[in-house]
Amino acid sequence: MTLVETNIQSLPVIAAPIRELTAEAVIAAAKRAEHQIAPLWPLRTFVAVNPYLGLIDHSFAQAAQLLARRAGAKMTAPRTFYAEAIQSGRITDDDLAAAIAAGAPFPGSPATVAALKAFALSRTPEPVIKTLPTVADVAAKLTGTPWADIVTDSISNWAGAYFDLGQSYWRSPWANLPAFAAWRAEAAFDRTPQVRGARAFQRVLQEMPKTAPEAIVAAVELLQIPANGLEPYFHRLLLSIQGWAGYARYLRWNAELYGGQDQTLTDLLAIRLVWEVALWRSFARTGLAEAWQQRKGELGNDQVDEAAKRALGGDLLLQRAFEKAYQRQLFASLGAPAPAAAATRKRAQAAFCIDVRSEIFRRALETVTGEIETIGFAGFFGFPIEYIPLAETQGGAQCPVLLTPQFVIAESVDGKASADVEAAIAKRTMNQRVAKAWRMFKFGPVSCFGFVGPVGLAYLRKLLLDTLGITRPVPHPATFGLDADTRARVKPSLEPRPINGRVTGMALEQRIAAAEGALKAMSMTSNFARIVLLAGHGSTTVNNPHATGLDCGACGGHTGEANVRVAVQILNDPAVRAGLRQRGIDIPADTVFVAGLHDTTTDDVTIFDKGDVPASHADDLKQLEADLAAAGRLARAERAALLKIGADDNIDQAVRQRSKDWSQVRPEWGLAGCAAFIAAPRERTAGVKLDGRSFLHNYDWRQDDGFGVLELIITAPMIVASWINLQYYGSTVDNRVFGSGNKTLHNVVGTLGVLEGNAGDLRVGLPWQSVHDGEKYVHEPMRLHVLIEAPIDAMTAIIAKHEQVRQLLDNGWLYLFAIGENGKVTHQYAGGLRWQAV
Repeated sequence: MTLVETNIQSLPVIAAPIRELTAEAVIAAAKRAEHQIAPLWPLRTFVAVNPYLGLIDHSFAQAAQLLARRAGAKMTAPRTFYAEAIQSGRITDDDLAAAIAAGAPFPGSPATVAALKAFALSRTPEPVIKTLPTVADVAAKLTGTPWADIVTDSISNWAGAYFDLGQSYWRSPWANLPAFAAWRAEAAFDRTPQVRGARAFQRVLQEMPKTAPEAIVAAVELLQIPANGLEPYFHRLLLSIQGWAGYARYLRWNAELYGGQDQTLTDLLAIRLVWEVALWRSFARTGLAEAWQQRKGELGNDQVDEAAKRALGGDLLLQRAFEKAYQRQLFASLGAPAPAAAATRKRAQAAFCIDVRSEIFRRALETVTGEIETIGFAGFFGFPIEYIPLAETQGGAQCPVLLTPQFVIAESVDGKASADVEAAIAKRTMNQRVAKAWRMFKFGPVSCFGFVGPVGLAYLRKLLLDTLGITRPVPHPATFGLDADTRARVKPSLEPRPINGRVTGMALEQRIAAAEGALKAMSMTSNFARIVLLAGHGSTTVNNPHATGLDCGACGGHTGEANVRVAVQILNDPAVRAGLRQRGIDIPADTVFVAGLHDTTTDDVTIFDKGDVPASHADDLKQLEADLAAAGRLARAERAALLKIGADDNIDQAVRQRSKDWSQVRPEWGLAGCAAFIAAPRERTAGVKLDGRSFLHNYDWRQDDGFGVLELIITAPMIVASWINLQYYGSTVDNRVFGSGNKTLHNVVGTLGVLEGNAGDLRVGLPWQSVHDGEKYVHEPMRLHVLIEAPIDAMTAIIAKHEQVRQLLDNGWLYLFAIGENGKVTHQYAGGLRWQAV
């Protein structure tokens, strides 16, 4: 007799085991459910993620219904939002008609403009959709105790200690074990479940199999989960601990990216299932077994009832009409003449990240002077590197999370002998160790009490200065522990250097190939200016757990400083230029590349390594800096209104003050408002006020032999932009499920994420303050509109080649439009590799 059969026979109310289900089928269903969880990056490299990533093989409408049933989630804004847009005239009757003409999301959806408008303006309460049941839900209804919350809190408390990345000074003694084994070991000492009423918890814990896959199979047999309900049930359970499941999904994502495997997510599912069995067994004699028997049949049905489906269809049509209204306005603004060859050489060229915040600054810079050409490209500038700071042995990936670093670049100290470099490294290492020891003393469970009395008052001055915003600048963490002279000389080194068993640097052929790829991807292969700025971007904020989310997503949640400094070193290298010349890219001898960083909070631009700029270009650099400063003033003035800074205020001072105000919940608006991605020559959009809502990627298909660059744009920057757009979308339409709640209530856990308050699940997505200003949405929910100037046949071939791209487009997760020779939008991708005229 098996363990499962023994347990079943010991229960008062039972059913026969599900013999038609094999263990392989159960585990396969678990894997499918796990795949539907979106990864959640830790705070130190927090990047935007499409919260619907695991559902892109479903249509947008199907996903809306599925998530409503499995998580009680919404995928549209409150109906009043669309009603106000109709009443204000923003959504017109033509927009409503266009939305209906695109097809009904569900049978019974409003089919006429009058019906859809009446639906939007009606005061009928929005239906409450019943979610799929869990044992915890049924137990809560039966006992009056919120078991779903208790289970989530319990798992979250354990996970915070187990996954801790350095916040806690008392490491979990089981942290070296796999997650399921570690949880079992700790749970064996935890009597909280019994105290709360789950008296069978310890017995179930001991009797369930010791491995996660076996525990999942045993739980399915014990709970008699129907075969068609396995995947929905597993997904429903994982969504009840979505934050920690998302972090486990990140661990798997990262492992698979480097050719490995990770089973932590399966372990979490097993933990959640053991809780289900423990509750089922604890309350079986009080009616739970019968109640669960009646409800579990719902697990195989993701359909909402007919009334809810009609309402859901109506809401999806209103969302589509809202997007049609934006398309109408956006398309009307486009139509610049075809780009002509530049008659004269530009004084300077400035390449920025495609980030929507760069659109405002680029437009401002072009307003300041017509002698600067601006360029848009993903902020890692085609150099996917792992960057190792001085005195470290491991670095961070400075590239989109879809990619793996191809090169390892380490910092060195320019102009110093090797012995001096080693001394600087040793000094920094010692400073870091002393600082860590001091922090352990300050926050230690015993010493912290003694610390406050004799030492705590010494922090009073700093606290007051921080509050007033007049504290002196704090060195960037990347420069901590370095003296001023060394700090000024630290820069990336391209030369080979062994670090922790690896050789860093780039060989000459690698440098030439990387430079060629970057320049071609920017459509920048001729007519170079005397000075070319590559400007990465970062954000200046304090007391902000999600700070890296305001840095460069294309650089893996870091600033773009390392990438542009590496790129500039390579592009200024005479040997690299000689190699490029042989490949058809002739950079003039008087062209100098410089590296800079655009601070998106303050709109200041810092130029790096100015000492490397030759004296012949000193005046060029001085003029460029003056132009950048003037553009910054214009950009700050434009953004001031959204920041609620009055025209009578000192705008420059007020904006900069926000960047160092530790109480400021909105130091900047990030990528709020993102709605479009345009890949075309800059001339197509120059002079068009896109309000910081569009990603702008330079692309000239006439220079793209074989359409390799077009394929790169569609499969990388476009995908990353859609991740950003859908993260903002989800955090706006349902911040409870897809966002991280109220920023003022956040508590950092394990340095890897936040809780809202002191309990509950790890939160995902963006804080409410990142999308709403307290009165209205600053980010309006809108699927991404991708506009590309390229032959339709070339785009179709790329879509057919890449399944993920096709799923996003065919299932309505983003829109794709073609720009024609006249600069106007001519066609829309209609799905199934078909296009229709606009």
